[in-house]
Amino acid sequence: MLIDVQNTTVMSAEGKAIKLGQYSENVLLVVNVASYCGNTAQYEDLQKLHTKYSKKGLKILAFPCNDFGNQEPDSLAIIKNFCSTKFGVEFEIMQKVHAKGETTEPYTTLNKVEPKGDVEWNFEKFLIGKDSNVIARFKPSVQPFDDNLIAAIEVALDS
Repeated sequence: MLIDVQNTTVMSAEGKAIKLGQYSENVLLVVNVASYCGNTAQYEDLQKLHTKYSKKGLKILAFPCNDFGNQEPDSLAIIKNFCSTKFGVEFEIMQKVHAKGETTEPYTTLNKVEPKGDVEWNFEKFLIGKDSNVIARFKPSVQPFDDNLIAAIEVALDS
């Protein structure tokens, strides 16, 4: 089953409602993030992905989430400062969300992607094609430069 996120509304860091469809013609990598997680070092490679592929059309949307072990308790201002000073993050950090239980978008929609169910942990990744359909879901343990993830990004960018 194809999951189309074109009409999925998320909140920007500035509190503006954005439909993911506004990113059509781009490939999206949606990641739930946390500053105090064992996976937090993935920010560094996510920034490298952004640097390598943003001019080709990849947009990374990071959604801070405090659903897992209270690993993202800070305000959005503190989170953004941490990401920029520690990892040089230039990609978009969105409003905080819930990725499990009483979810908020984009996860109310994304959790319908196979294997269906709530996000497992911080740094789970969803790859969305230029047509706004979800291409793949990657577990938190999948690193940003994992061969399968890179191959999927490159195929999506070339389509």
